[in-house]
Amino acid sequence: MTLASLPWLLPLIALLAAGLFAGFTAGLFGVGGGFVVVPALVIVLPLLGGSKEAMTHVAIGTSAATIIVTSIRSLRSHAKRGAVEWEVLKTWAPWITGGCVIGVLLASHVDGHVLKLIFATGVALMSLNFILPRMEKVLSENMPGGLPRAAIAGGLGTFSALLGIGGGTIAIMVMTLCGRTIHRAIATASGIGTLIAIPTTLGFAIIGFGEAGLPWGSLGYINVPATVAIASMSLITAPLGVAAAHSLPAKPLKRVFGAYLVVIAAFMFKNALKI
Repeated sequence: MTLASLPWLLPLIALLAAGLFAGFTAGLFGVGGGFVVVPALVIVLPLLGGSKEAMTHVAIGTSAATIIVTSIRSLRSHAKRGAVEWEVLKTWAPWITGGCVIGVLLASHVDGHVLKLIFATGVALMSLNFILPRMEKVLSENMPGGLPRAAIAGGLGTFSALLGIGGGTIAIMVMTLCGRTIHRAIATASGIGTLIAIPTTLGFAIIGFGEAGLPWGSLGYINVPATVAIASMSLITAPLGVAAAHSLPAKPLKRVFGAYLVVIAAFMFKNALKI
């Protein structure tokens, strides 16, 4: 028996590996894992068949589906350490959900190339948060309320739904600027990933329902086999990432992850523009 006789083996290995890496980064940085999952799916999904036009939407929708599992696993691990600020999750939830609905509706009106460009641009911007040195400055002792909270949480939901990510980077920036420690910010960001992933997954399943040219095993823009493969592995490594977040030095790890994001942004730009 050779690899040529098992055409599903290489895609499966790639998806399992993506799940392992996504779970670890989700627990470590509170980012949900979409930065890992979306580019992996862009490469693997064509091997499952379907049209090129649908691939990016399926990659983003499937990424959101995996984040449900990854973020809940990370959230539970952080909660055991008493690091989650549940009040933040409760007060941000309605605005995040509304933003996700807007993001999904926007995604339904743009083609795959535009979504890739949006993803690449978003990843490039997010990489700056990990690479550039930041001033450890506290602007307020209280989290935003009223209109600022609605704008931040709603914008976070919209942006994250378009990219298929958990939104942890932005949430962590806001929380640290409001006097929260990096550990509490990462822990709470895991919960924000859950709030984003659930409505986004439902939305992409709905807008993709009945679409032609979907890869094998897809429910709307959610590819079920890929979701299962990635999520099953992230369950193993998410707690390891959480443990690392509470024990390893943050700065070197952030620089490495930032460099990874730059590579991913370049790959997605190239893929979108067919350079």
